[in-house]
Amino acid sequence: MTRTRDDTLAGIRSRTVDTDRLETHYLETDDETREGDADGTVVFVHGNVSSSRFFEDVMVDLPAGYRAIAPDLRGYGDSETKPVDATNGLGDFEADLRALIAELDGTDPLTLVGWSNGGGVVMRYAIDNPDAVDSLVLINPLSPYGFGGTKDEEGTPCFDDYAGSGGGLGNDEFVGGLADRDRSEGGQASPRKILRTYYVDPTHEFDEEREESYLTGMLDTETGDENYPGDSMPSENWPGVAPGEHGVNNAVSPKYCSLEEITEIDPDAKPPVLWIRGDSDQIVSNESFFDVGTLGRMGEVPGWPGEDVFPPQPMVDQTRAVLEAYADSGGEFEEVVFGNTGHTPHLEVPGDFLDELEGVLE
Repeated sequence: MTRTRDDTLAGIRSRTVDTDRLETHYLETDDETREGDADGTVVFVHGNVSSSRFFEDVMVDLPAGYRAIAPDLRGYGDSETKPVDATNGLGDFEADLRALIAELDGTDPLTLVGWSNGGGVVMRYAIDNPDAVDSLVLINPLSPYGFGGTKDEEGTPCFDDYAGSGGGLGNDEFVGGLADRDRSEGGQASPRKILRTYYVDPTHEFDEEREESYLTGMLDTETGDENYPGDSMPSENWPGVAPGEHGVNNAVSPKYCSLEEITEIDPDAKPPVLWIRGDSDQIVSNESFFDVGTLGRMGEVPGWPGEDVFPPQPMVDQTRAVLEAYADSGGEFEEVVFGNTGHTPHLEVPGDFLDELEGVLE
């Protein structure tokens, strides 16, 4: 049975709705605590190993008059768990989101805010439904060429079977901590350690109560071959594993994840894009500590074939190249970089983040 939360911040309501695809839990702003008619709808889409909890603080401070919705994607938070068909890329998540918006009678163009993998989901949404999107806000987004296994700005795969990406590269200690709902502070790959060290700049200090909520949002992740991290296939190429066909990390493998098609949206339908990122992000960067190319170069994964064969994936450069092509083909984008900020600018510098978001809404 899907739970409806009773620990939301004041001004936020927890709801669950049955769509034709998924029993979806979502958070929304409480109309009774806000003034004025709805000037528009903002949809916040979370990333991997997280949930709608990571957007509560921003939703509370959203300007009066805007309706905010933050769903839990399948297998996350308090939404129903269903298998992820990785061969469809991020298609399952995008279709689930579309079904939710239809169920909530969303007819006006939306401002879509996607963080990390959620950035990939909202890009997919815009590619498939450009007329339904008023603007895109991408927070430290997944590269348009997916995560892992590519070596240049054009997204060229390191190997034909996309070895070095997908579900086989999940950290066993971390996955086990999620499965065991480990709230301890021990271990280099415990969920709490990962939250404090990699989700934010390591110098960031959490409010104690909010940290517990974010940690719960991480632990509410369904683990296994069909969800996080997913299954894998053996490979003759380094590091010996290639993507399987199920689960989240395979869905974002470049074998199946293709978002550069965003440049092909009709110029008259291209929504403006605001790209926000932290300058000390260790998860989505040109030298991500979660990318096996980076780890190989550091000597953490034996047998690294070298810079020419498998360099760290230039994730930021890939995103910039695609967005520049997006602008050259009739769209527009702006890149905003926050200093001393990691993977979650909306938590680390919420005031600055809201200033940028309000500029989009205005």
